[in-house]
Amino acid sequence: MIRTAILGASGYVGGELLRLVAAHPQFEAAKLFGESKAGKSLGAVHPHLAGAYSEAAVEKFDGALEGIDLVFAALPHGHSQRVAATILEKGIPFVDLGADFRLDDAANYERWYGHPHESPELLGEFVYGIPELNREAIRNAKAVAAAGCYATAAILALKPLVDAGLVKPDSLIIDAASGVSGAGREAKEATGFSTVDGSFSAYGLLSHRHTAEMEMALGATVLFTPHLVPMTRGILTTCYGEATGPCDPLETLRKAYAAEPFVHVTDQPPATKWVSGSNGVQLTARYDERTGRVLALSAIDNLGKGAAGQMIQCANLILGLAETAGLTTIGVYP
Repeated sequence: MIRTAILGASGYVGGELLRLVAAHPQFEAAKLFGESKAGKSLGAVHPHLAGAYSEAAVEKFDGALEGIDLVFAALPHGHSQRVAATILEKGIPFVDLGADFRLDDAANYERWYGHPHESPELLGEFVYGIPELNREAIRNAKAVAAAGCYATAAILALKPLVDAGLVKPDSLIIDAASGVSGAGREAKEATGFSTVDGSFSAYGLLSHRHTAEMEMALGATVLFTPHLVPMTRGILTTCYGEATGPCDPLETLRKAYAAEPFVHVTDQPPATKWVSGSNGVQLTARYDERTGRVLALSAIDNLGKGAAGQMIQCANLILGLAETAGLTTIGVYP
């Protein structure tokens, strides 16, 4: 078995990682680290996992990783910069979900995150973690920065269309709506039940940090507006771009993803419940002759393909395992 350590095991993504690891044929959760819940049994932190991890407890991370074959990190922004050097020095394969190492330029990082990067010399050690874009690089990597949830949904919908020259790269508009779990487990007034129930709101106007990832991966200029939906999990992304001429974007997506195990291109507008609890991606697209624009939609689970599922997918590639090991495209419905 491949012994894994999870940093940030007490959060929503950490819990989802543990759920997937429990079903993985070759991964074993050997060390569970979490600052705020250190000393508690895993069953007390994640009651839904008590049966799978009856003896497990959350520990405080002190840098010790003896006997560990793989590290997952699902830490708050800024924390991975403080521990990455320790992990990389040990030569342990490392999949990080934090935003700290996703961007390839320290100045761009400072622009979007508002402070200098603490470990800019390590940026080149990480491969950007969307397997459908960077599969071979991930296979040969020791460290992967898994993409953000919004970025994953938008990039998968638009990348084949931009690469094929179907849309003008300076015309992209992305509207995306996410479930509340995307904001993390920490209690906040903005994501409390009374605030979000029966409401639909936009936030991060002109400044959401996933914009930088989208522009980096797409080689395009993006206007991105995220929205909060009163549901627990899922992301629905609606993307628009000015067409370079009459085209068939749906067929372009079909060809681009024909061999991809987790991407399904459909004639129907996708819904978030179709992919809930899975690592699946549902895509569709249209060309509008009347306006001369292309419309592309994607649905993912923000905790699945947008976080823990993609981390598992990247780890499978790094370790030479079947890419689909421990993962499914089958959503939980209804």
